[in-house]
Amino acid sequence: MKPVILAGGSGSRLWPKSRAALPKQFLALTSEQSMLQETLSRLKGVETHKPIVICNDAHRFLVAEQLRQQNVDHGGILLEPVGRNTAPAIALAALHALQSDPDEVLLVLAADHLIKDTSAFHKAVHNAQNLAESGYLVTFGIVPDCAHTGYGYIKAAQELDPGFAVEQFVEKPDAATAQEYVSSGNYFWNSGMFMFKAGRYIEELEKFHPDILKICRQAIETETNDLDFIRIDADIFATCPDDSIDYAVMEKTEKAAMVPLDAGWSDVGSWSSLWDVADKDANGNAVVGDAILEDVNNSYINSEGRLISVIGLDDVVVVETKDAVMVANKNNVQDIKKVVNRLKAEKRPEFEFHREVFRPWGSYDSIDSGARFQVKRITVKPGEKLSVQMHHHRAEHWIVVSGTASVTVGEKTKMVTENESTYIPIGEVHALENPGKIPLELIEVQSGAYLGEDDIVRFSDRYGRIEKQDK
Repeated sequence: MKPVILAGGSGSRLWPKSRAALPKQFLALTSEQSMLQETLSRLKGVETHKPIVICNDAHRFLVAEQLRQQNVDHGGILLEPVGRNTAPAIALAALHALQSDPDEVLLVLAADHLIKDTSAFHKAVHNAQNLAESGYLVTFGIVPDCAHTGYGYIKAAQELDPGFAVEQFVEKPDAATAQEYVSSGNYFWNSGMFMFKAGRYIEELEKFHPDILKICRQAIETETNDLDFIRIDADIFATCPDDSIDYAVMEKTEKAAMVPLDAGWSDVGSWSSLWDVADKDANGNAVVGDAILEDVNNSYINSEGRLISVIGLDDVVVVETKDAVMVANKNNVQDIKKVVNRLKAEKRPEFEFHREVFRPWGSYDSIDSGARFQVKRITVKPGEKLSVQMHHHRAEHWIVVSGTASVTVGEKTKMVTENESTYIPIGEVHALENPGKIPLELIEVQSGAYLGEDDIVRFSDRYGRIEKQDK
């Protein structure tokens, strides 16, 4: 089977950790690995072909780097030019897979789910494969451990070997209805994970939503390879209807099946969900990072760098990052989306970026800024190079803290080593490269009338970003 990892989505309910440029699937929230990396690690022990990862174009280098860190031999990173929900995304993966194997079985997984019991997951995958190879479109139904109102439910019908036929998909219920579902024993949480033959999914999509399939076929006909990435026609795909696989196919097909999964699953959709699955102290508190608590109960505290002190509070969530602090009642964390919407409407940088921003060559951290200056800490990975570029409105001073920099200014290139500095005048074409085997760390001091990231004119770039004038 071929895993298809859906790595789109914004994860806005986990702000301020999760942001548009670094959403939750790329964060280490439940272990030392990111949630994407956890998803890939979970496949060890299952016989699979090389996985396909589907992600937003803006996140392509994050995906590539996290796969590289795990030495994952993948089958391509398929880029969505725009988000169009799960039905089109899976159609793209299915059409791509059919190019090499008409009988390929796809295991469709979200990149941002937690599954604690890997062996139970492997058993469910094995059971699902038997049904998928028989022509069923299989979903994984989570055995509920409470009357949760935040998930959709699946009603099981007659028993199959193994699993069940699906009688009905139902929307998120109210509390009373959820309790009825759980008490009946016939309802399972809808996990959003699937398995089916690529060809069977295409057949059912053509039957129930042919307009989606038509556009996806047109978009992928001219697919091109760019480094590790598979690109499709952006203009064509932008016209595709926005629909989920549940609405487009699973609720309509007569061949829907469900395999139960009881493996400590969570979609980690909110800070309260993280509190649910986290280890807690004797007072019910889950603490990540540096914190001092006095008379605090049933709370979630997450510190990225600074000390957090909480006194005399119950059922709170406190999350600190380098540039933001979020405090909420644990029962109201769903309202974080309202804050995120305000940040977006006001065009505040905290909506999209962290203070530290990751690039394919490394990262930069905006340490300080004022009316006509900005200070950044820049890290360049060994062997990597920033684009050859020029700024109209700012000059730059670079001070090397560790490692060795190859600096090109105009027609001259020189080596700058630890405790040395160099100057880039306004309007001068320049480039920065790390020729060494250890990370290059330097401090950049910008000065000028305008210091925005869009003041970059690129002349050459090894990462294909000439048209996108971001650092």
